[in-house]
Amino acid sequence: MNLPQLYRVKQQVKQTKPLDIEAAISSEMARLEVGQIIAPGDSVAITAGSRGIANIQQILKTIVDELKALGSKPFIVPAMGSHAGGTAQGQARLLAGLGITRDKMGCPIRASMEVVKVGQSDLNIPVYLDKYAYGADHIFVVNRVKPHTKFSGKVESGLIKMCLIGLGKREGAGIYHRAIDHYSWDEVVDSVREILLSRTHVKFGLAILENAQEETAAIVGLRRDEFFTREPALLNEARKMMPSLPFEEIDLLIVDEMGKEFSGTGMDTNITGRKPGSAVQVLRIFVRDLTSASLGNAQGIGLADFTTTRLVEKIDRNALYLNSRTAHRTDTCKIPMTFENDRVALEIAMEMTCIRKQQEKRIVWIKNTLELQEILVSQAYLPAIDTRGDLKIIGGPYQIKFDKTNNLVHPLQTG
Repeated sequence: MNLPQLYRVKQQVKQTKPLDIEAAISSEMARLEVGQIIAPGDSVAITAGSRGIANIQQILKTIVDELKALGSKPFIVPAMGSHAGGTAQGQARLLAGLGITRDKMGCPIRASMEVVKVGQSDLNIPVYLDKYAYGADHIFVVNRVKPHTKFSGKVESGLIKMCLIGLGKREGAGIYHRAIDHYSWDEVVDSVREILLSRTHVKFGLAILENAQEETAAIVGLRRDEFFTREPALLNEARKMMPSLPFEEIDLLIVDEMGKEFSGTGMDTNITGRKPGSAVQVLRIFVRDLTSASLGNAQGIGLADFTTTRLVEKIDRNALYLNSRTAHRTDTCKIPMTFENDRVALEIAMEMTCIRKQQEKRIVWIKNTLELQEILVSQAYLPAIDTRGDLKIIGGPYQIKFDKTNNLVHPLQTG
């Protein structure tokens, strides 16, 4: 293969001030006057999702400690739809992998896939709630606010989605993913507003915002009625801070790893351009591997064009298909062209990527769709980089090399 040379590029992104997480949470809970609502002896269900949220272990532990200081009885419930194989054991195991255990949190982890129907919206959409959360005196919702990989609206991924899809477990997640085939996400959210406010024990939420360096940039406390009024503005702030690829036109995107901790679709479609309406145009995607934290769920693999045997062999089809059924998607679970090693996959990918000469093809190589501050790009981008004040070449040129098993070797790993 006559492969182009690569350069290591660093993106200059807007910095945010370091956040004292414990102080921020304590301040927000005091501002919300949580102690005026939650009385000693009250039980409080705290949500924990499956995403790789920065500092989530510290965030949840701080909330638990604050609530215990009030004399309440907090516990954590997995709020992740049908993830981790759609079983209580699998979801508890996923949380444990994130460091969220009874011993580390100082409170029980109560996992169940059983739900209670709390109402039906005027669009005939039922609202379900995790049985443990339903039985608690109060529900404290915790989630990162960010653009969703499929839904588009005033709110996307955040506190409201956690209430409906996370706490709705498999039944709720399935209902809402099917509903958006007929209604907009905004219509669905608006239709269930009154049910969430009046028929559940949701009382408070902490919205987490992250910057482009995957650091906790802000933690904002909201009362339940503010979920609907303030989350849209928080989504806009999150969108401004989220990482992105520095180019909108890419011939081949190489992704080292996909996984549920990075995105619901393994690779964030806001980054890869696979979300409808995206300005990013990525012609082909080659994804090399699946993270162990995904527990075999390769949801989103169908959005790639090429992959490897080692990734496919890690797939738990039961977990993948359950997630796809719940998400009401058949495109994201399809297996792309699969090759025994990276060399063969890259050769075919280059052959099937545009009509430009090999040395002129626009290639971007990333670790995953969260870690984008430093990336590798092909020489075709050099003229554009020269005109960009936000991009700096910090290494290269590098030749694309393979190890003895014919798999790619990252330039920084070469001897």
